[in-house]
Amino acid sequence: MAGLVVRGTQVSYIGQDCREIPEHLGRDCGHFAKRLDLSFNLLRSLEGLSAFRSLEELILDNNQLGDDLVLPGLPRLHTLTLNKNRITDLENLLDHLAEVTPALEYLSLLGNVACPNELVSLEKDEEDYKRYRCFVLYKLPNLKFLDAQKVTRQEREEALVRGAFMKVVKPKASSEDVASSPERHYTPLPSASRELTSHQGVLGKCRYVYYGKNSEGNRFIRDDQL
Repeated sequence: MAGLVVRGTQVSYIGQDCREIPEHLGRDCGHFAKRLDLSFNLLRSLEGLSAFRSLEELILDNNQLGDDLVLPGLPRLHTLTLNKNRITDLENLLDHLAEVTPALEYLSLLGNVACPNELVSLEKDEEDYKRYRCFVLYKLPNLKFLDAQKVTRQEREEALVRGAFMKVVKPKASSEDVASSPERHYTPLPSASRELTSHQGVLGKCRYVYYGKNSEGNRFIRDDQL
């Protein structure tokens, strides 16, 4: 079969632009394959993976797998890489992996929206990624490596204490909200002083509240608190 490479118990079917796992791949290799590499395809479904019950390593990088990803029960799987797919719902994925891959020790999700770092958005920073690691380890406490980085004892201890609270949801304004809101131009002046012909002095109250990303509280005292 063109594109198929078999070396012992290692099976590779890379860069074949397939949208689903070929039936004959499972039929011919599923009974002996321990390592399966399906990277650089166009996979949207893993339906044919049920034939590979003895898998220990599964490489699915650079595909089009999304939040509807479903893996069969793979009790021996210890390594799973899903880099550069279309996964956005982290909690749903982790709950699924906890159920079907109980022996998982190595997981990599780099390049997915669910993995918040600079690879997916310049708005993400180191703190976003640390919270992500903490939440993943809370859900999958047996992991030894996450995204090519070894899990430290400190991370594991923190996940036990704080992991349940590390899920960060940042709502984004919908396109409808943006379209319906009137266009506003920033000005530091009170509204009553914006008329060019008005020379009347205006006294306004300004309320400054600090909403920084790592805020420790309000950095300024508001007028009504004096």
